[in-house]
Amino acid sequence: MNIVDRPEVLVVGYAVRTCNADEMDPARAKLPALWQRAGVPGAFAHVPGRVDESLYAVLTDYESDHHGFYTQVVGVAVRTAAALPEGMVAVRVPAVPALRLEARGSMPGALVECWQRMWKHTESGGTPPRAFSTDLEIHHPEGVDLYVAVFPPMR
Repeated sequence: MNIVDRPEVLVVGYAVRTCNADEMDPARAKLPALWQRAGVPGAFAHVPGRVDESLYAVLTDYESDHHGFYTQVVGVAVRTAAALPEGMVAVRVPAVPALRLEARGSMPGALVECWQRMWKHTESGGTPPRAFSTDLEIHHPEGVDLYVAVFPPMR
């Protein structure tokens, strides 16, 4: 884990509100259906102004910490969100200091392992502390880059 300055990005996609406890129960989990919807070939073909071919997952609107509810948006990075396709939302991911982790290997296992490392860092009071503002996963052919917002280090 290293600290980087994550640049701002604008993401357009589908959103759900969930919590990690619900995601552990297949009967209540919302993320598999969200990812299935986002993974349909051409799901974002009608979104204008795409920046690249990666899929972006934005975790935002945290109720509290990793035990509370949050919103996940799965979509694509765009230059502008002037006209939103029906059923989609736009979320601006602000530029912030972030812990960067790389998930490589078999998915979703490698990504789950990354998040488990992050939760362990959080539970142990690791520094810098998580901000629980807006986190970002960038899914590309090599794997997933995970950017978890942290409070700026004291100078």
